[in-house]
Amino acid sequence: MTAKEILSTYLHVQDGGKIDSIPVSESFWDELAEGKHPQLDQGRLMCAFTFSEPWSTWERHPAGEELVMLLSGAATFVLDDSGQERAVSLSEPGAYVLVPQNVWHTAKTTVPTTMLFLTPGAGTEHRRVGA
Repeated sequence: MTAKEILSTYLHVQDGGKIDSIPVSESFWDELAEGKHPQLDQGRLMCAFTFSEPWSTWERHPAGEELVMLLSGAATFVLDDSGQERAVSLSEPGAYVLVPQNVWHTAKTTVPTTMLFLTPGAGTEHRRVGA
């Protein structure tokens, strides 16, 4: 057994407790949006990625709550619940927010930031920021 890196291998945590590794590729998110990974509609996807500017989209997850945890850097997570925006500052490694089911959210930062996500994928929606 060898250690793996969450930035290059995502984990599919299945409802029955089994966990599958999913290699990260440049096309993964496009493939997911195109419905090419239907097995990920069940359970949760654990992944992490690094970004250094505000997200260009909002997203929401109708299948359940999402855990978002800061690993490094700093970000403000913005939640839009029925037109009421709420900002949650994440500035210390390990700080997290539970995004309620079906609540639109986005992230803002200006520094290199790495976050871990545990996401219920079924039915995830996206919209452009400013739309």
